[in-house]
Amino acid sequence: MPWVSLSVEVDALWAECLADALLERGALSVEVTDADFGTGRETPLFGEPGEAIRGVWARNKLNALFEEVVDPAQALASACDAVDAPAYTALRVERVFEQDWVRATQQQFGPIQISSRLWVLPTWCEPPGSAAVVLRLDPGLAFGTGAHPTTWQCLRWLDSYLQPGQSVLDYGCGSGILAIAAKKLGAGRAVATDIDADALEVASRNACQNEVRLDTLAPEALGDEKFDVVVANILANPLRLLAPVLSQRVHASGHVVLAGILDAQEAQTRAAYAEWFDLMRFCPNEGWVCLAGARRTRI
Repeated sequence: MPWVSLSVEVDALWAECLADALLERGALSVEVTDADFGTGRETPLFGEPGEAIRGVWARNKLNALFEEVVDPAQALASACDAVDAPAYTALRVERVFEQDWVRATQQQFGPIQISSRLWVLPTWCEPPGSAAVVLRLDPGLAFGTGAHPTTWQCLRWLDSYLQPGQSVLDYGCGSGILAIAAKKLGAGRAVATDIDADALEVASRNACQNEVRLDTLAPEALGDEKFDVVVANILANPLRLLAPVLSQRVHASGHVVLAGILDAQEAQTRAAYAEWFDLMRFCPNEGWVCLAGARRTRI
């Protein structure tokens, strides 16, 4: 069945309310994107708990999808009228035809090489060679496919420094990719934990797909257990708040690996862990910093 798509640039003041109004007028989906995406004027927005940011850009593009029977221009005019927005007339309407969405999706996700031996592969890709350590992960609801710089940083650290038999806690596990990688790289006990029950379910399924054994637990079910390596790929604000909790999860002389930290957030994150760790930068990538270090032993 064909559909029709609508694209229109709108001011920041009206972007979110017009998106809601279009959904009320029959839009199947509405996306708000940076109208300057792909240009020198592109402005990345990063948000995380405890940090207020604007949810739109200075120049925004609304992309809406409708069934073919709906007139997108009329829907937009009605939406503008409903929220007292200006009448936006410089719009683009196109027909969208049925296609093989599975094949189209697969073409967007290919093999990801983490190191000389470590690869992340979707299930439809062949391994690069018999010596490769392969993580099988398809794109899904939980964060973590290896494509994001912060996941790449954590995987590189595990590949470089994890010792056979060490215990690993993947805190905020998402897809479970870091715990799965740890097992594939020789870890002993590996635990994946997340406050999101859906993420724990995804991590468990991904572990089965990769033929490794993980314990998937909610944080409150961890008890007093300590680990040789605690890796947390979340965001800077939660990492700072969790500093006492994560630090107490690390054995004496064990390591913590922290990711999800922007360059500008590095100093505050270091300070939050300074009581327990001397953190070092590891593989900065695209404005993201990974901090890792061994827990100090008290004399």
